[in-house]
Amino acid sequence: MSGHRTTSEAHPSADTATDVVRWAVFSCVLVPLVLLWYGTSLAGATGTALGLAAVTAACRVLLRRSERGTARLLAEEHPPHRGHRHRAGAGAHRGGRHAGGSTPVD
Repeated sequence: MSGHRTTSEAHPSADTATDVVRWAVFSCVLVPLVLLWYGTSLAGATGTALGLAAVTAACRVLLRRSERGTARLLAEEHPPHRGHRHRAGAGAHRGGRHAGGSTPVD
């Protein structure tokens, strides 16, 4: 299918971390409500909510740090394109005669 790519299709890893955090926040709200529904005390549900929020915050920090590290590594691996006229160092030319290797030179 030809067409324009959306931001989420172009960079799926950027949206993955955001989706994980959204689901974690959703569970921070849902789990205590379910616990209250099944008869857990308010203090127990509050403690659970606080614990889940702390774990979610720590995971969010680690995900962001990982994203920054990955972006930095990718930037180091792919140097900027130097253009057509700026080629690699001497000896990188194609074709021509080569004096060396297994061919005899007179």
